[in-house]
Amino acid sequence: MKITGYRTLTTVHDWGRPIGDANGTFDDGLVPVPLLLVDTDEGITGVGLGAHIGLDTVFSAVVGEDPRAVTALYDRMLRHTFKAGHAGAVFGAIGAIDTALWDIKAQAADEPLWRLLGGRDRRVPAYASGLDIALDDEQLTNLYRTYADHGLRMAKLKGGLDVERDLHRLTLIRDVLGDRPGLMLDANETWSRKQAVRHVAELERTLDLTWVEEPVRRWDVEGHAVVGRGVRAAVATGENLTGLEQHRALIGAGAVDVVQTAAVWGITHFLRVAALAHAHDLPISPIGSTPVGLLHAATAVPNHLVSELQDLSPPHGVSIDHHVEGGAFILGDRPGLGLRVDEEAVVAPGPAAVGGPHIRPDDAGRRLPAPR
Repeated sequence: MKITGYRTLTTVHDWGRPIGDANGTFDDGLVPVPLLLVDTDEGITGVGLGAHIGLDTVFSAVVGEDPRAVTALYDRMLRHTFKAGHAGAVFGAIGAIDTALWDIKAQAADEPLWRLLGGRDRRVPAYASGLDIALDDEQLTNLYRTYADHGLRMAKLKGGLDVERDLHRLTLIRDVLGDRPGLMLDANETWSRKQAVRHVAELERTLDLTWVEEPVRRWDVEGHAVVGRGVRAAVATGENLTGLEQHRALIGAGAVDVVQTAAVWGITHFLRVAALAHAHDLPISPIGSTPVGLLHAATAVPNHLVSELQDLSPPHGVSIDHHVEGGAFILGDRPGLGLRVDEEAVVAPGPAAVGGPHIRPDDAGRRLPAPR
């Protein structure tokens, strides 16, 4: 079997409501989703989700190769792009190809990927994560009641701008989920070290937080350690770290309690970060709006804790062979990732949004309390 080429598509995930975090929002709820289709000479096509930037350079490392050599090809892609391959969008292109190759490998074996990777249980515990900072109280509670109807008893809210509002919203969700739910707060790198400790400590006067996520800049090893010593909640981070060596610094310093990886960085990256975390007795927790590949991989590692569930519906033109019940993703038996793309149903995105959570505000990390 040989890799022959690739095709790119971009569809839209329509959330039906505003989504975002402390950095900004997509008010129309329409988010572009880049798709990658990798073709082979045996008619098997693999699907990956992730960046298209640098694809030509990265793909030159794998074209003509047997896709079943996926882990070796992952390292080959890194070598072909070693000047920039461990950073940003190029790392995302590597992740998209890597995910597609795992999909091909499992389809060729006529097995779901979770089985091919050595998983025993198709059930992957989940927590609710609504990207919900723009929602009013009624919208927020209605959303999390929907999650609760699917058995979820853990929830992560976006916040970090107003401690009183965060306290109010977390309390609302606690009451919706009931019976001592797991509560997390994601600040998306919006605080300084001192702001993080003060903000979380104030919440912890009345709430029990499972973790606080990305309290300071992603690369601030000492800052994460400072926050970890100053609050009771665990510190979770890692979704924006591109490359195993970036995780190594945080883990080695004892600056992270829950290690995270993002779906867009690929399956091989997740497996390696999970092994590194396991060597330090730390749990791993995947994040992403459509984290299909990492859900399969989560079944095969010993230290998976819980995976992020953002929306209950996939992007336009995408179907996924899993469902959510009893507080977990239940993976199916379709060979590969169980992810299919109907190219005729793909919805092309409109003009790029002016703002959004991908743009860091000027005053992030140096805000003063708002006047009353």
